[in-house]
Amino acid sequence: MADQQQISVSPVNDKAALKAFVDIAYDLNASDPAWVPPLRAEVYEMFNPAKNPFYGHATVQPMIARRGGKVVGRISAHIDHLALTQPVDQGMGPGTGNFGMFEAADEAVARALLNAAEQWLRDQGMTRALGPLSLSIWDEPGLLTFGHDRPPIIMMGHHNAAYQGWIERAGYTVAKKLLSYELPIVEGFSPLVQRIVAAGRKNERIRLRKVDKSRFDEDAATILAILNDAWGENWGFVPITDEEVAYIGKKLRPLVREDLIMIAEYDGRPVAFLMTLPDINTVTAPLNGSLFPFGWAKLLWWLRTCRSPSVRVPLMGVVKDLQNTRMAAQLAFMLIETIRVEAVKNYGTVRGEIGWVLEDNQGMNAIADAIESKVNREYLIYEKPL
Repeated sequence: MADQQQISVSPVNDKAALKAFVDIAYDLNASDPAWVPPLRAEVYEMFNPAKNPFYGHATVQPMIARRGGKVVGRISAHIDHLALTQPVDQGMGPGTGNFGMFEAADEAVARALLNAAEQWLRDQGMTRALGPLSLSIWDEPGLLTFGHDRPPIIMMGHHNAAYQGWIERAGYTVAKKLLSYELPIVEGFSPLVQRIVAAGRKNERIRLRKVDKSRFDEDAATILAILNDAWGENWGFVPITDEEVAYIGKKLRPLVREDLIMIAEYDGRPVAFLMTLPDINTVTAPLNGSLFPFGWAKLLWWLRTCRSPSVRVPLMGVVKDLQNTRMAAQLAFMLIETIRVEAVKNYGTVRGEIGWVLEDNQGMNAIADAIESKVNREYLIYEKPL
């Protein structure tokens, strides 16, 4: 391990430092064929308090590490003040701060960065570090620890396999495991699932509808209401604010395909939803983080034609009063099957991913098993007392 005394960690407090913070990820991951470079503009916006509504309820301090004047790593330390109000037994709660955006050239750099983030959190009165979260629990939670052999799908993280050992040797233990499932979708599901779906379609009290982009804000609010109700007691839950819904909706709107996001109603009441996104990573991966000079044209063409061999289900939910009932499973299967058919027919999709799913989410894992999906990635969220 390199001499840690040669490493300095400093806060990002100007444009030059922020550029170094953004660029180091591209430098350190350049040789990894599975890493998908994010668009630099997206990373800059993430750390712009005037644009990112996360700052409306969070305090964020990005940092960079240097050795001999050369930038060799980065980390963010941050506190989500909404997370501090959540019950301790749900994973967050008073005293819990976070780290994220973690990249390091070697273990000595990793240790220096983690030490600096921990000290910043202590100085803010925190008693526990939880991470990596980049930045919100709703963004890219966890460290990839299984599934490094292929590029990640839309809005999923990819990390150097060495990071796991570096973080664990720094005194962190596993707080929660998150799973991602994949499955081929061209052939359809088992006869049992098809019978459940068919029975649901005969029930006149159940109605599935596509989202309507002409009233997208209204449908986004409906989805948020279901999500906050459905996930309110889940581990790691932090409420999504109205400002974040508007922000996310604006950013995702170009990706939204009305037939890939559906809401289920029971007796006219919205009770479940499933969001599916086409995999834009297949287009952005070769751009190395920049839309110039020709990236814009490629991206706009893809958004217009949107042939997507892979899709991801990042979010789904059923209202709390229907959870753990047969109706919840039936609604989930109906939504999955309906969107599966649309994805294959309209976008040439051959595979889907569902994730993240909490390892101990018995209902969702049972659904994943029923549609014969397999775990293809695992992410770990770590914790450490301060």
